[in-house]
Order: sequence, then structure tokens, then C-alpha cells
Amino acid sequence: MRIAFLSVSAEAGGSEVSLLTLLRGLRRLAPDWALDLVVPREGPLASAARDVGVAVHVLPLPARLSRLGEQSARGAAALAGRGASLLLAAGGSALYSRRLAQRLDALRPDVVHTNGFKLHVLGARAVPAGTPLVWHLHEYIGTRPISGALLRRYAPRCAAIVANSRSVAADVRATIGPDAPVTTIYNAVDAAVFAPAGDGVDLDERAALNAAPPGTVRVGLVSTFGRWKGHDTFLRALRALPSDVAVRGYVIGDALYDTTGSQYSRADLERQVAALGLTGRVGLTGFIDRPAAAMRALDIVVHASTQPEPFGLVIAEGMASARAVVVSAAGGAEELVTDGVDAVTHAPGDVEGLSRCIASLARDASLRQRLGAAARATAIRLFDPDAFTRRFIHVYETSRDRALVRAAGA
Repeated sequence: MRIAFLSVSAEAGGSEVSLLTLLRGLRRLAPDWALDLVVPREGPLASAARDVGVAVHVLPLPARLSRLGEQSARGAAALAGRGASLLLAAGGSALYSRRLAQRLDALRPDVVHTNGFKLHVLGARAVPAGTPLVWHLHEYIGTRPISGALLRRYAPRCAAIVANSRSVAADVRATIGPDAPVTTIYNAVDAAVFAPAGDGVDLDERAALNAAPPGTVRVGLVSTFGRWKGHDTFLRALRALPSDVAVRGYVIGDALYDTTGSQYSRADLERQVAALGLTGRVGLTGFIDRPAAAMRALDIVVHASTQPEPFGLVIAEGMASARAVVVSAAGGAEELVTDGVDAVTHAPGDVEGLSRCIASLARDASLRQRLGAAARATAIRLFDPDAFTRRFIHVYETSRDRALVRAAGA
């Protein structure tokens, strides 16, 4: 079996981490399979894939196409005025599609797996005739009229759609149609890597802060700088804490993606921290390339997305690390936890509710310990890497076998 993976990003966000987990799992459980990864440029994803023996091919994505997205007000307005076909005409996409088709013709994969909206569409245009195409959806499409229209258009070329939560799967059926070939496979987390004990990282040093006083409870938002990830909610919740709650807040992450207008900059967040009077009480660590060590450095992991989260890999990682996790309860994220059992939850964008959750956990070490132990048990049950990989192997083998049957009957 030969699988060609197409990624829209070369960075290390949630969907790329999930892809790397899958590549490692396939190397472990299907060592004789040939794995190819096409990326838009060199970066963390390419480097990590090579480390596990994946053949990496760099095929640059045109800059204008890379920056284009519905999160950008300018991009959305321009596209809405002239229709979804503009995405296909944007900055070099036709040339990229031809080059991608040539690369896939040379690789001769049995299955093509795409990661990211743009590659779902461009992959559908480039995939060799008769080769099964698998879309791995990590995001909602119902709230994206342009992406939704394009995926409806190209869905007939897709052999299988994998959604990372039941919530995303329901959105796919509502947007593409009830007969969409979608299955749900939760993302995976290696509980041996995200273990409660192990090396940590000095968050104060990374954030250029003085060492926190003994007994300080460390509370962190671990996320890309996407505008819907709840940074403003998190910072305002910290400001609203009672004065007797001894916490220090950390914003762990960075702006990773190319799409125009979709993210905060570090300077934006620094200004918010200063404007809220949180200087010295909240630190920005930047991206930490050892996420398990970052989790172990925290007492409380906060998920604060203001929109429904398709999955929430940070939630799963925090749970596996036996940390007390606070979850914005909407979308796929809500499926992962049971409030009061293995996490505590708040409504998306609810500053006061999030502040109450942080305060209750900060004041009660035994509660943090109880929730953390239950969270790790849930993570081991729901996010096992081998089970995750085996389900994808089934998707690939089923898609290939159906294609062979159709080819034999032609």
C-alpha cells in the first residue's frame, strides 16, 4: 500500500500534530507501507515526518492562495461578491493543481489523504483517475459558505471523509448531504509521552518573568493565536479572579498559519495584557516545541475557544497529562469530557464562568488531583494511538478495495 498525504501547512498546529501521530502509527503498525508527504515548504512537519521515515516532497503553495481564507474580512468580502470559483482562480491555483497532479502521477499512490480545506479541493482536482481520495476534516464547514460550496462540488470525487468528532461529522452531513461517506475518528494522544511525571519547562524563564512565589498555581492557555481561541476571554477571566487566588497565567503558543486576518500577533496580546493591568501576572512563552513538558509545567490547562471547537487536541493532551482541564463546552470539545468528573466546563466566551472555574481549581489541590486522575483514565480510553491508526488503516484498505472492484468491473 502506498499513501500520499497532502498537507496545506508545514507548521505544528493541531491538525498537523494529528497527521504526525498517524504517520508514526502507520510506521509502527504497517511498516511495509510506502508513505509520502507533500508539504508547501520546509518546516516542523516535514522535519518530524522525515524522522519517522516518511518521504517528504516540497511543492510550494502560491503565496496569494496560501494567505486566502474566510477568516479574513477582505478575503471573505471579495469572494462573496464573485462566488466560490474565485478560490480556484486565486493566485496560481491552476498551476499548482497541474504540478500536484504531475507529482501524484509520479508517485502512483493507492490512496491520497488530504489535510486542510484548500488541499481537499486541490487534491480532488489533481488526484489520478480511479485513485481513492480521503478527506480528513478537522474543522466545521457549515459556517464557511465558500468552503462548503467547494466541498459539496468535489465530494463526489471523495471515497471517504474522516471527521475528528461527532460534531464535525454531523456538520459534514448537514452541509454536504446525509449520504456523505463520513466516519468519526477521534484524534490520538500518546499517554506515554503525555505522562504526569517527566521533564518540564521553566515557563517563567520562557516568558521573561521573575520566578513565581512558592505556592503559586500555574494556569495556561495552550493554543495557536487564532482569534477565536479565547485569548481575550482567558485574560479577562484572570483579571476577574479574587485577590486571594494566587495564580500566574501563561499564554503558550504563537501565530502559526499564513491565512490573512485569522490570528492575533504577539504584539496584539502584549497590548491586551498591559491594558488589563496583568503585566507581571501573565506571561507569553511563545511556541514550545515540547508540548508534554509544557503541560507538566501547568497545574490547570484552560481551553477557552469562543466558537464551537471541532475537537480540541490541547484538551486531550492536558487530560492525558493528568492536569485539571477547563473546557469551553461546545462542539466536539464538549464530547470529550464529563463536567465535574474529568474536567470542568464553562460556556464559550463566559468570562465570569471561566474565572469561577479557575478560582475553584486554584483553591482546591485535591479537586485538581481528582479531576486529573479521572481525565488521564478517559484519555487512555478515548485517544489511544494504535486504535486511531487501525481505524485509518481500515478506511484506506476499504477505499482501495472498492476502487479495485470498480476498476475490475469497468
